[in-house]
Amino acid sequence: MTTRSPAPAPTATVREDRSARIAVTVFPALILAAAAFAFFLPDTGQIVAPYTSIFLGVIMFAMGLTLTVPDFTRVAKHPLPILIGVIAQFLIMPLVGLGVAVLLQLPPELAVGVILVGSAPGGTSSNVITYLAKADTALSVTMTSISTLLAPLLTPLITLWLAGSYLPVAAGDMALSIVQMVLVPVLGGLVIRLVAGPLVTRILPALPWVSVAGISLVVIAVVSGSTEQIVSAGALVLLAVVLHNGLGYLLGFWFARVLRQPVRAARTTSIEVGMQNSGLAATLAASAFTPATALPAAIFSIWHNLSGAMLSMYYRRSADKHPAETADSVAVEA
Repeated sequence: MTTRSPAPAPTATVREDRSARIAVTVFPALILAAAAFAFFLPDTGQIVAPYTSIFLGVIMFAMGLTLTVPDFTRVAKHPLPILIGVIAQFLIMPLVGLGVAVLLQLPPELAVGVILVGSAPGGTSSNVITYLAKADTALSVTMTSISTLLAPLLTPLITLWLAGSYLPVAAGDMALSIVQMVLVPVLGGLVIRLVAGPLVTRILPALPWVSVAGISLVVIAVVSGSTEQIVSAGALVLLAVVLHNGLGYLLGFWFARVLRQPVRAARTTSIEVGMQNSGLAATLAASAFTPATALPAAIFSIWHNLSGAMLSMYYRRSADKHPAETADSVAVEA
């Protein structure tokens, strides 16, 4: 989805927020529709399969357009809450992914897919879910940005470490793919935001829909190539995804609380940890392994938006009942 960065025109920011709220609300329905289309018309769905890396690059470029320099200067000013969130992101989700794979005795291809989802950076829709939850949006934006920029190094290394015993992992090729599909587009978007800020501000409300369209196309490509695996292992993968996502939310929250972060920051960390860049994971899995390996990421893309929306409603009600918690502010707020 999109991130909320300070914009010179308040009206544009309001439009961006409204567009993001609508997009994240209808996103699960659109993803479900895309998955159903691909499942029942797999030959048609496979037409888009060769272009998944392009779709992901467009999503990441849109993310880069939403970023501003202050999103990164917060790291230097107040590094602790961001550091806690990023460590939780790359520690909790990969290890939980491995634990789920072992617990459910997943076949090697599915086990690697679950671990790869856990090793991916935070998902861009987490920023909107954080906003809807009345958590710390600025902190969420910065966590997503930093974890995305670290992904070319950490995602291949963690995947090699945890998944190498299941299938061969070409960590170098994976790192190069992440640089091409993630790092270059994000930095390109950031540069364009710097040099053409007023123009980019006008199109910010459209960016959530760019992400929705891009991830929908990735899901179509992955599901259409995995119809047999869905029939044979769909329920098992769904169980793995629900456990992985739910434990990410829970452990992310308590990881931050144990390290003495305010409730508001802990809720933000919870959302950031539980919601993954499943589009990246699906694209990497399909290109580096097999279509079956991409199945957990495809299902995760559907589920984490449904669960994220439900979690945001729970956190929002809690914040309304306990205003002092919402007043808890990590100093990374702009």
